[in-house]
Amino acid sequence: MKLRRSILSVPGNIDKMHKKAIESDVDNIMFDFEDSVSIGDKKEARKKVVAFIKNSNFKNKTVTIRINPVDTPFAYKDVIKTVEKVGDKIDAIVIPKVDSAKDIAFIDTLLDGIEAAKKIKKRIGIEASIETARGLLNVEKIVKASDRVETLVFGIADYSASIGAKLISISGHGEKEEEVYPGHRWHFALSRMVMAAKAEGLCVIDAPYGNFKDDVGLKKSATMAAAIGCDGKWAIHPNQINILNEIFSPSKEEIERAKIILKEYKKKKRGAIAIDGKMVDTATINMAKKLFEKAKLLNL
Repeated sequence: MKLRRSILSVPGNIDKMHKKAIESDVDNIMFDFEDSVSIGDKKEARKKVVAFIKNSNFKNKTVTIRINPVDTPFAYKDVIKTVEKVGDKIDAIVIPKVDSAKDIAFIDTLLDGIEAAKKIKKRIGIEASIETARGLLNVEKIVKASDRVETLVFGIADYSASIGAKLISISGHGEKEEEVYPGHRWHFALSRMVMAAKAEGLCVIDAPYGNFKDDVGLKKSATMAAAIGCDGKWAIHPNQINILNEIFSPSKEEIERAKIILKEYKKKKRGAIAIDGKMVDTATINMAKKLFEKAKLLNL
């Protein structure tokens, strides 16, 4: 397992951003061929990303590529032109605007062929971006469409447009929500994604927060996402990375609590135990195990 607390989206055609990303503390560099790259630059973006990946040492960073939607003339080339050349260094393909299991099956089959032809031993994962009402409706089928699926990602702007929600900020990415809705406006959508993903042992990544100068708003948005089960959040600017890494990392208090729970469980070896007069059942023990595993990955 590689960490995905913070995911930095990097336009595929802008070299200087590639270098800044690899020098940052981000967990996951996502090279983008979709929204941030104009139609005329898509071919050049693939070439630049392939060259950069080929000549770079990413160490423990997760490397993903966001292709264009599968119903465009670009998606299949995005996969073929990159995976054939640097597939051994790519962790996952991010598919935008996934509406059904068929979208996953298409990329899954394409990857099967490329991995066999190029003798790529590493099995490349798939991240499905849920950005429409239809995608959310089919989310339970999407997570089961392939054993390559590792992660669900929430696409807040396109989802808002899909359901006809009000545009209340310039970016459309999570700012000023409290001015129009008394609570978390996207709680249902995210919770449904979390439920579907966690039932299959997958990760969930929250949408980016659009105002990269608003640290308070970012912390609030990320904290709510973490509270309902998200594992990380997209960043649109390097300045957001440290905040996301902190919020989606176990705190010292959480780690100590998990240690106590696991110590008592190991000592008594039964499903439900009592600690300080409080009942701790199997579900809580499983939560403690997962938290402790994440802490070990981070050397905390």
